[in-house]
Amino acid sequence: MRKRITSGFLCKPALVLGLVLFCHHAQAISNISIQIGQVEAPQGQARNVRLDYGLQQSKIALQGQYKLSADQDWAQASLTCGKLLNPVKGAWQCDQGRLSAGQIDLPFSLKFDTQRSKGMRQVNAELGLVAASFSDAAGLHAGEKVTGKISLHARQEKQGWRWQADTGWASGEVFWQPFYFASGGHRLQATGVWSDDSIKVDEARISIDQVGSASLKAELIRKTNSLKSLELATDSLDLAALYPLLLKPLLEKTALNNLEMAGKGVLRLTMREGELKTAQLDLAQADIDDKNGRFGLYKIDANLPWDYDQAKTLKLAYEGGHLLHIPLGRTDIAAGLNRYSLTAPLIQLPILDGALNLKDVSAVWLDKEWHWHLRANIAPISMAELSRALGWPTMQGKVAATIPLVTYSGGLLVTDGDMQFNLFDGVVSVNNLAMQTPLGVAPRLTANLQMRNLDLGTLTRTFSFGAIEGKLDGDVRDLRLVNWKPVHFDAAVYSSPGRHRKKISQRAVENISALGGAGAAAAIQRSVLRFFDEFNYVKLGLSCKLRNDHCEMDGVESTREGYVIVKGSGIPAITVLGYNRNVSWSELLERIKRVTAGNSKPIIE
Repeated sequence: MRKRITSGFLCKPALVLGLVLFCHHAQAISNISIQIGQVEAPQGQARNVRLDYGLQQSKIALQGQYKLSADQDWAQASLTCGKLLNPVKGAWQCDQGRLSAGQIDLPFSLKFDTQRSKGMRQVNAELGLVAASFSDAAGLHAGEKVTGKISLHARQEKQGWRWQADTGWASGEVFWQPFYFASGGHRLQATGVWSDDSIKVDEARISIDQVGSASLKAELIRKTNSLKSLELATDSLDLAALYPLLLKPLLEKTALNNLEMAGKGVLRLTMREGELKTAQLDLAQADIDDKNGRFGLYKIDANLPWDYDQAKTLKLAYEGGHLLHIPLGRTDIAAGLNRYSLTAPLIQLPILDGALNLKDVSAVWLDKEWHWHLRANIAPISMAELSRALGWPTMQGKVAATIPLVTYSGGLLVTDGDMQFNLFDGVVSVNNLAMQTPLGVAPRLTANLQMRNLDLGTLTRTFSFGAIEGKLDGDVRDLRLVNWKPVHFDAAVYSSPGRHRKKISQRAVENISALGGAGAAAAIQRSVLRFFDEFNYVKLGLSCKLRNDHCEMDGVESTREGYVIVKGSGIPAITVLGYNRNVSWSELLERIKRVTAGNSKPIIE
């Protein structure tokens, strides 16, 4: 028997089951087979369908090929019940069932019964899965050894079907892009109404193993597949388990994609017509630490409310933390929230013995990103403490700065005004500072630096370079950093003009010679170098034009052989030449490391 059947046949499964039951009582028949040429429905098609029913064993097997509406190729599928029972009228039970279709293998058991009372139907169903597996061709959804149970009770009413569902996921792995659940232990219980117009969830309870629980109410408009309303309220959630399971997959392309979290959090929110109306996030003794070392905040207590119609006050406090390895002290922050804008007259962030003060803070969420501006100043911070905190050689002096305006828009941070650092009895200024995605995966920074009247004696002692007396100026123009590594600049350091003592020690001469490369040499005999501990110089300097990893080097003067790094004057005098004009940046850094570690091996003529 081969026939072409339309989708109307699919809506009348009682026709097939009635035929099976009729033949079940015909003892002369031990097996019945039904073949269908093709079945069409809006969802897809089936062909070469064969139904076999063993009357004595009550075993049923359905085989055929199917193709969904969006598919191009036909796939093989089979559905079997090791034992099909009909214990009472309207009730069916499938034991030892199995659905196989392409990359789907679902061992299952199914209980199903339907009743009618006063013209209204009632349906009960229970589906159990045992070590089921599935995946799709795109690799976006997959499951392995999934075991669980789904129970559904539905009762027909005038407004639609009132339903209750209970889903328990006991064990097994599931990847549902972008989320990955390595084990089960999760449960969903819900009640609601399914009508022609909408799907209502009157009450739902979601429990996620090791994370916590949440209650939910929602309504979905079926015609537009849009969310009419949503209310979500969580219990106290464990942030250490919540972040890797649910938050990290959603933040993969942001600066928050590699965090470690601890503590507790509570979230409440409401939505209407697809728009967020209220939200409340509370944190208790939470820790947030970036594994890339960019920032961290510890022992956070926060009350973060938001309301579409009413202004709120945000409060956040933490015991300590760090920003780019710079230690942060205890902080209390308060700010006003008015729909999509945030304002604060003053935010003080203690840093070591000083502070970063942010004034006239104003921010707005627009076009799915933050735009903000503020004014800032750095209260004097001890360079000795700051350098120790950053693992640098101990520097003396204070760092302080006043920035008239800082703006951030489109991922770009720009400063208007100079930042000044008082270092080595001189001044270091930074201007035209701009940063692209400063806390992103690959931040970019551009700036110009100017150094004036740095004390060479203090500077060289700090870096164990050998003693040089005098003053130092320097300029770094068009500095560009990518992921905090320099790829471009025009830099030069040189002795400051003016009348001041200019002396250089034997060790400093050796180290400067080492910076010049394998061919660098002092223009005096090695024996003369041994007779004196220090020498006179009239000027010194070194420059580098960096393009990617290529550094074009120069000094205070050019010669036929190379360039002058130190030009001697008087008696005793010494001149240091550099011969390698083209050096890789990585090699130059290695030379500096060897020099400051006392491992220089200069060539002296």
